[in-house]
Amino acid sequence: MNATIAQALTIHAADGYPLAALRYPAQGPERARLIVAGATGVPQGFYRRFAEFAASRGYTVLTFDYRGIAQSKSGKLRGFRASFLDWAKLDLAAVVDTAAAQASAAPLYMVGHSFGGHAFGLLPNHAKVDGLYVFGTGAGWHGWMPPLERIRVKFMWHVAGPLLVRWKGFLAWKRLGMGEDLPLGVYTQWKRWCHYPHYFFDDPEMGQVARDFAAVRAPIMAVNAADDLWAPPDSRDAFMAGYRNAPWSGIDVDPQQSGIGAIGHMGYFRPHAQALWGQALAWFDGVGGQRPATRPAL
Repeated sequence: MNATIAQALTIHAADGYPLAALRYPAQGPERARLIVAGATGVPQGFYRRFAEFAASRGYTVLTFDYRGIAQSKSGKLRGFRASFLDWAKLDLAAVVDTAAAQASAAPLYMVGHSFGGHAFGLLPNHAKVDGLYVFGTGAGWHGWMPPLERIRVKFMWHVAGPLLVRWKGFLAWKRLGMGEDLPLGVYTQWKRWCHYPHYFFDDPEMGQVARDFAAVRAPIMAVNAADDLWAPPDSRDAFMAGYRNAPWSGIDVDPQQSGIGAIGHMGYFRPHAQALWGQALAWFDGVGGQRPATRPAL
């Protein structure tokens, strides 16, 4: 596989905020366009190998950092205003518009990791995307997790997290070895929604979200590993039920039986899980044969 040279670009969110993005041009004839919507606090560089893999197989791939994260961070996080809803409705929505506006008749797909699967149903322009493939998306409630992980997560939400937020003014996620530091608004929403078995669908202040998700019609495949402590298959099923009018299916991956090895919540995009990447692209090929692109060539 020849490495694709990524092209840096700036995408302006719906409110004008500049987002750092990378475009990986398709090698050979373009089969499709593909957006990677990352997990909470995970920089786009983490998805580089997957993006190069897809580009080598004819996919033009677009990755990006949400506002306040990695290359889309501007200044200090203390006092920086951003939320999960901003990441979806302003940031990811602008990335979708950018990818959809490319002069191509190829279909537009999305790969989501964890939060990326949450964000899709929040998009005002999800109809521009012809198919969604998600890894490790779940409801986030500790009750879906194994007993030991429940204890760890409760400690994070009730002890470590509040102390770090009180000290720093944001969630100093790096100090917990968990990824990029998170804006206060993201932390606040995340903590609140993870107290509900069905995540934000159970939040009385998020009444509109069920209607938003019901409007999604794109086909969805949701893959969860048995050793994903944060998003095991039961957690996935609890969340994905919100896409009640979309044709979605789930795949449970047993890391040992599959021969892939340990996956956890982050291993879906590590090199040893490349077999999962091939399955995702094959699924998109099948979707393309059944569902025509929603946009004409520009």
